[in-house]
Amino acid sequence: MIIESLKSLYNRDLNKLKTEIEAYQNEENIWKTDKNITNSAGNLCLHLVGNLNHFIGTHLGNTGYVRQRDLEFSLKNIPQAELTAKIEATATMIDSTLSQLSEEDLKKEYPVVVFESRMTTDYFLIHLIAHLDYHLGQINYHRRLLDL
Repeated sequence: MIIESLKSLYNRDLNKLKTEIEAYQNEENIWKTDKNITNSAGNLCLHLVGNLNHFIGTHLGNTGYVRQRDLEFSLKNIPQAELTAKIEATATMIDSTLSQLSEEDLKKEYPVVVFESRMTTDYFLIHLIAHLDYHLGQINYHRRLLDL
């Protein structure tokens, strides 16, 4: 049952991310930073897509995705449509990967050490949703403050 809940939450929140990126009236503002806002919405979006593709796709789904974390924060001016396509592809990958897992798989140790100690897969998947939502909130504020 938790797998269906996880799939639903990831789908919901990735759809919210897509909606936020599409809500920018001026596409250039996706890449804007200002004063203490050091990460643009575009870079946060790339970071979320990279993070989820790495930790879920690579390590649980064996997708072959190779993360380039530095580029998540250094690339600029990727078109809005390309960002939304990346979000959609990530949502599809997560649904497919989680569909392949059993409830027993979730109780196993996550295959790599991330935070200096071992954790279960279900714990880490819940952490990844919290991480997604944290940055989703930042993107929402970014849009409302800087998409003028």
